[in-house]
Amino acid sequence: MILLGPVIRHRTALLLAALVLSACAPAAAPADTLVVGLMLPLTGPSAGLAQEELHGIQIALDEVNHAGGAAGKQIKLVTRDVDSREATAGVVDQLKRAGATLVMGSYDSSLSIPAAHAASAAGMVYWETGSVADQLTGEGLPHVFRVGPAGSNLGSGSAIFAADQLAPRLGKSPGQLRVSAVEVDDAYGHSVAAAALSRAQQLGFTVAGPVSYVAWHPDWTRVFDFVNASQPDILVLASHVPDGITFRREMLARGVRVKALIGSTMAECGPDFGRALGADAVGIFASDRPTSGFNPGALDGNALAVYHSLVAAYQARFHRDPGEEAISGFSSAWALAHYTLPRAGAFDTSGISAAAMSQDIPQGSLPNGSGLRFSRRPRDLGQNLRSASVIWQWQGVRKSVTVWPALFATGQIEMVPLPR
Repeated sequence: MILLGPVIRHRTALLLAALVLSACAPAAAPADTLVVGLMLPLTGPSAGLAQEELHGIQIALDEVNHAGGAAGKQIKLVTRDVDSREATAGVVDQLKRAGATLVMGSYDSSLSIPAAHAASAAGMVYWETGSVADQLTGEGLPHVFRVGPAGSNLGSGSAIFAADQLAPRLGKSPGQLRVSAVEVDDAYGHSVAAAALSRAQQLGFTVAGPVSYVAWHPDWTRVFDFVNASQPDILVLASHVPDGITFRREMLARGVRVKALIGSTMAECGPDFGRALGADAVGIFASDRPTSGFNPGALDGNALAVYHSLVAAYQARFHRDPGEEAISGFSSAWALAHYTLPRAGAFDTSGISAAAMSQDIPQGSLPNGSGLRFSRRPRDLGQNLRSASVIWQWQGVRKSVTVWPALFATGQIEMVPLPR
């Protein structure tokens, strides 16, 4: 047995302490590099759309780096897959140890809310690139930002659209029409449906609901019993992709008729909805973020050039036009890398957050038609007050057209009332 002397024991303890500290400390990035973390559900049921968002983010950061970087620093994107809300804290820790001060993500509201809390607890900035649940920016976390719309924007927009566009086409005033909502039982669904019904009531509609269902085990009989009992003229549906598709199939199988069906982001707006339903999707409206092909008149000259650059790069890499997830990811990353980071006095949490809060950019300045001004109100702290949202309509098999607002529209509203 070998006994260590006092000096050797002391040196060994110092070495072990240094190893532990180096393992816990964030990785040091080169002086000309800024590490940005990204977490997305790149495996599982959301992987396809999350990949679209990733592609948009990558193209935005590539363009900024090609132009010289953010304040002279090249941005290094460190990406991690996250597959559950329980995994978010561990992924945030991984990104911090990789040297990131800022975390982008995470497409899905069920992931983004715990991710924002984990990033805040770790002293990092959280920058949302896709999810819409109001709760994300509704908890007063000072270093959490979202460039895109909240669920309440999409729900409220659905009600305004119904009053301004659908009621006249039905030959009635809002006071002569009934609105109901069906919502998936999560933060995203509640955000959309609550705002839709609240604004509809303010606009004079008779309101019923909402009725909720569990995404992985929906009780469609209970849901449609409610819909039949409330007899809505206009039905708002806040769902995810699989349950949104199933809802429409159940609606047709049960012979349930409404004059208009307005879905929301995550389901009715995505290409999977059109591919799965084909002709059964035709006539349905969707409240969402802008996708490719909207009216270029919604953009100023610089944003239009950036939009065309995005489309060209996306087509070159992936041989198709970017969808709304890609445009959302690109616009969020562009708002960060092109506008915000160059204004940061320091690339730390306080410096980046201060630069974000200083933004005051008019609508039409981002390539999705948004501007940039983050709320300072505790109830929606960090929410972009100049985010853009639109209404699409499925007007053919796998063919959707932006129909509202007029500035974004590329076609006219058709099929009111809904044919079946």
